[in-house]
Amino acid sequence: MTMKKVFVLLAIFCSTQAFSQKPINRLTYSEVIELAREQSPQAILAKHRFRAAYWEYRTFIAEFRPAVTLRGTVPQFTRSLVRYQNPDGTYQYIEENSNTTSLGLSITQNIGLTGGQVFINSNLERTDILGSNSSTSYLSSPVSIGFSQPLFALNQLKWSKKIEPLKYEEAKRTFIQSLETISIEATRLFFDLAMAQQNLETAKLNYSNTDTLYKIAQGRYNIGTIAENELLQMELSFLNAGNALSEAEVDLLLKKNRLKSYLGLNDDYDLEIILPDSIPNFDVDFDRVLTLSKENNPQILNFQRQLIEADMNVAQAKAERGLNANLFASFGLTQRASDLHNAYVDPLDQQSVRIGLTIPILDWGLGKGKVKMAQSNREVIRTTIEQSVTDFEQDVFLKVMQFNRQDDQVAIAKKADLVSQNRYEVTKQRFLIGKIDVLTLNVAQTERDQAKQKFISTLSSYWQSYYQIRRLTLFDLEKDAPITTDFELLLK
Repeated sequence: MTMKKVFVLLAIFCSTQAFSQKPINRLTYSEVIELAREQSPQAILAKHRFRAAYWEYRTFIAEFRPAVTLRGTVPQFTRSLVRYQNPDGTYQYIEENSNTTSLGLSITQNIGLTGGQVFINSNLERTDILGSNSSTSYLSSPVSIGFSQPLFALNQLKWSKKIEPLKYEEAKRTFIQSLETISIEATRLFFDLAMAQQNLETAKLNYSNTDTLYKIAQGRYNIGTIAENELLQMELSFLNAGNALSEAEVDLLLKKNRLKSYLGLNDDYDLEIILPDSIPNFDVDFDRVLTLSKENNPQILNFQRQLIEADMNVAQAKAERGLNANLFASFGLTQRASDLHNAYVDPLDQQSVRIGLTIPILDWGLGKGKVKMAQSNREVIRTTIEQSVTDFEQDVFLKVMQFNRQDDQVAIAKKADLVSQNRYEVTKQRFLIGKIDVLTLNVAQTERDQAKQKFISTLSSYWQSYYQIRRLTLFDLEKDAPITTDFELLLK
């Protein structure tokens, strides 16, 4: 053995010894799933994604509620030359030093039905002329009521009322689905570690067995009851068992670190997991799973939202193509005076009406092209969604078929594991009394190891399939109840 290999083995030994000296945290499968759903970095990210969606929805709701705004300018100082008209009609430029202070209060309300806006304003402005001819004046607008209304433009508020509630419901379902995705990944890492634990136990057992059998083979070779090639075969098995033991120790450390990292656990504790001793025993019906998936899966809501957004883009392109007009009207009261009190005495009325028009005369087909592109994009989205729905249904069918086979697969793998262990013990005893050769013993050992790995792998497949069904339906078919969560708690 080279010095490099010696150092590697020493490093492995020291690291495993140091790791094993830590207090052991033994976790069951259900505890690992619970930790992953509550404190894993992925769960925290899912929570913050939902919070962002919630505040986006709250912003949408706020657009339909009155907004109160206070505006002010304190102060606005101006020093400039202004043109002044003399009584004889001539003009002269005089220097003006002024300070203006203003305060205004406005209440606005969007109108979802029309896309317009109504408002109520109240303003007060004070102007101080500085210098030798100093003076103070007030300009008040106690109340001004009006509205602004686009006449032919896209009603964005109307479309938002269709899209935003769908987006928020999609976000809630996506959060629940993300927890099931986390459970699937935690399941994979759990059984990867379970496989690594079992491989290490098997490697230790094989190393011990091959050591014993190699010593027995040496004794038999010395008395001439076995050939040299059988002795060499046993020596090779012993060396391979030692190598497999080193690899299993390193692999176990790697799988532990991966699971601990995913669960957000610190390094103060070693980790050991306990395999579940049972599985739920139930089958699922394809038609029911498909119905629940179409009712609950956020992907279906996403398809609906895409179609609505495509319709909105077509409507927007059509609205921008032709005549655009904006109507603005207001009625209010105003007064000016040299003191604050008189600025609110006998106010005068003031009105304003304005209609702005935009009429495209020659655009070389630009507007028509935008409409055609929006319509084509809508058809592309509709066709893509139809294909996606078909793929979705096929995916549901495959996952249901896979799940309904898993319980039988687990039972078969468990039975095969027991049979292979018994066969190995029988084969080992027959080898010890010289009835079979070393090759037959190695085959029995390999089949025993593979059966144990197959059992753990089948358990992993079962639980991943279990959570895939939950992820599709957002429904607990075992308990016959929808999967829910306290969304209010997520916002705290």
